[in-house]
Amino acid sequence: MRKLRCWVGGLLVSLAALAASAAEVVIGQVAPLSGVLASTGEQMVLGGKVYFDAVNAQGGVHGAKIRLQVEDDGYKVDDTVRLTRAMLDRPEVVALFGFAGTANIAQLLADKVLEQGGAALVAPYTGGEVLRTPFNPWIFHVRAGYADEAEHMVQQLATLGITRIAVMYQDDGFGKAGLAGVEAALERRQLKLVAAAGYERNTDNVDSAVQTIRAMDAQAVIMIAVNKPAAAFTKRYREQGGGARLFNISVVDPAEIVKLAGLKNAHGLAISQVVPYPYRPQLPVVREYQQLLKKYAPEAEINYTSFETFLGAKVLVEALRRAGPQPTRARVLRALESLQGFDLGGVTLNYGPNNRVGSRFVEVTVIGGNGRLMK
Repeated sequence: MRKLRCWVGGLLVSLAALAASAAEVVIGQVAPLSGVLASTGEQMVLGGKVYFDAVNAQGGVHGAKIRLQVEDDGYKVDDTVRLTRAMLDRPEVVALFGFAGTANIAQLLADKVLEQGGAALVAPYTGGEVLRTPFNPWIFHVRAGYADEAEHMVQQLATLGITRIAVMYQDDGFGKAGLAGVEAALERRQLKLVAAAGYERNTDNVDSAVQTIRAMDAQAVIMIAVNKPAAAFTKRYREQGGGARLFNISVVDPAEIVKLAGLKNAHGLAISQVVPYPYRPQLPVVREYQQLLKKYAPEAEINYTSFETFLGAKVLVEALRRAGPQPTRARVLRALESLQGFDLGGVTLNYGPNNRVGSRFVEVTVIGGNGRLMK
């Protein structure tokens, strides 16, 4: 009788565990929560968590709560691959969300990690062309590509009659993708770069780049850089008398740039953006983001990065709804493909069987005299 009671007790524990696991959907996120991109990584996690918390408060999706499993890769390629493999070894993880780094994600493709795991990656924080061309079925982009951003910035500069353009770039897949985008945009206008200067990944060693670009008397410098090296270049270039217009692609946090470079140096820095302006509640989705941020993260400030991953979370939740109860990786992927003309609340994304680039929206903002972004 005692053995029977033990067996029944064990069975009940197993059934309870099974019911608990059936009552949640697990999403995996590998993000840079340490290293040079740590502040960006924190915002990436925050945007998704805020929306998932709101969905869970309303009962989840088909009665299942969403659990976001987050791991820190420190923006290191090998760690991204290792942590992603470990995540995909767990069958309860039905999709991946909000990774960072062109080189990091490109390695996942090269090593066939996503293909072998059969899981979609939604809303990576990168616009690298290598992740878009040639077509791969695993990555669903919410943002425009670096080539789109480069075209927009070069077009703006050309309209102003500025032709002497230099690039300061991170010497890896991310930086080279942006550099190629700028070169292509210039070539379409029969122009060439006056200088291109790189810096080593995971450092802010930009002194050589400052010297190279200052020597070429550029009228504008487009930076393909993350927070710390972008701030370091801005600060040192300005302090050494550099007077060119400065631009950076969308992967920087303006508050962090101002903090690190100083407002005097950062004032006037133009930053391309791949999602709408989140500081004014003109669009329904911006109002929703602001309201939920205030409710679930009252200490947090409005931020482009958290807004971008908030949009990505909305995409993923809609796919979970369409995938039905107890979703599988394959059903989530097919559901994502079905999001054609999907309106997030004033932001429309388009996916399909042969399309994984949901948006090509780009606009340029500028750090104002008060340290805040202006349109």
